[in-house]
Amino acid sequence: MSTLPSSVRNPPCLKEAHFKENLGTGGVGKCFLSQLEGLSKRFVTNPSLPKLSLVLVSRSKKILYSQNFSALPYDSLSTSLESSTQEPLSLPMIVDFLAAAPAKVVLVDNTSSQDVADAYPQVLSKGISIVTPNKKAFSGSYKLWQDIFTSATTSGAKVYHESSVGAGLPVISTLKELVETGDSVTKIEGVFSGTMSFLFNSFAPTEGSGGKWSAEVKKAKELGYTEPDPRDDLNGLDVARKLTILARLAGLQVESPTSFPVQSLIPQELESVASGDEFLQRLPEFDVQMEETKVAAEKEGKVVRFVGSIDVAKGEVKVGLEKFDRWHPIAALKGSDNIISFYTKRYGANPLIIQGAGAGGEVTAMGVTGDLLKVLKRL
Repeated sequence: MSTLPSSVRNPPCLKEAHFKENLGTGGVGKCFLSQLEGLSKRFVTNPSLPKLSLVLVSRSKKILYSQNFSALPYDSLSTSLESSTQEPLSLPMIVDFLAAAPAKVVLVDNTSSQDVADAYPQVLSKGISIVTPNKKAFSGSYKLWQDIFTSATTSGAKVYHESSVGAGLPVISTLKELVETGDSVTKIEGVFSGTMSFLFNSFAPTEGSGGKWSAEVKKAKELGYTEPDPRDDLNGLDVARKLTILARLAGLQVESPTSFPVQSLIPQELESVASGDEFLQRLPEFDVQMEETKVAAEKEGKVVRFVGSIDVAKGEVKVGLEKFDRWHPIAALKGSDNIISFYTKRYGANPLIIQGAGAGGEVTAMGVTGDLLKVLKRL
């Protein structure tokens, strides 16, 4: 589901109002709506702040919207959406609806939909700003990346996507500030997946021996750290998407997440099994492969971690297993934390490090809400 916030200027009283539409009511979408409700209440108490109005909430088969752009009540919003009998609108129809609003509009896309991402240039060309954690919009083809920002520049609409990398961590805003202030970013390295962080912190801890690889993958799934099919995490594509976004912001013209080396941790024999359950059942057959990798690192006094790295000077991007000394910040991560290190000319040999929770509905939604505030200040 997506959240479409729209922001509107009310001519009669010259008071800025913000209409919002929410696409996506999954984990992040629900958390965002809760944060948006709190934000709206705080704005109401301060006459100098804009009025925020949620005018549309949508998911794949349900939609709830205000045809006259009056604010939807937050009370029982999920129940109202579930019981809504309004005919679902196609994405072009939603865009036309928002474009007709009597004020500025912000679309908050809390989906991971490629179709919605592909429509961003059209949305922005109509003056509708976008806030989103959707990685696919910014890690798809390089042409889509160019079209998105060209449309935003031409129309004056804003587009922010902090939560597309590192959930609520200030990763993208930090990198943009480094670049825009003239620093020279030479390397970016880190653990970009909460799932992979949890897995390797358990499988190859800095102290103790850890568990069998298949058992740790199963545990991670049971605790909700992996996708329903763990192969969607183990193939490395999620990390590759995040690296693609950061590499582009650093100035590299990376064509796609498949245009550089990405190591998959899925045994070749299990890539095409029918289901995630079958994958987990058979994974113990291949524990020896990962065990050998762990032991090889231990013999060097190191631990193995799944990382992404960008060598800006060489124009090289890669995702995969690397060995680190046990005292290294990447090795010392706990739980499902992310860590991103920026090596730059200004920071010299000691990188600028951002570390913390890189996954979870509340922190991801926080990044989305923070981006929304940035847009509201600039409209």
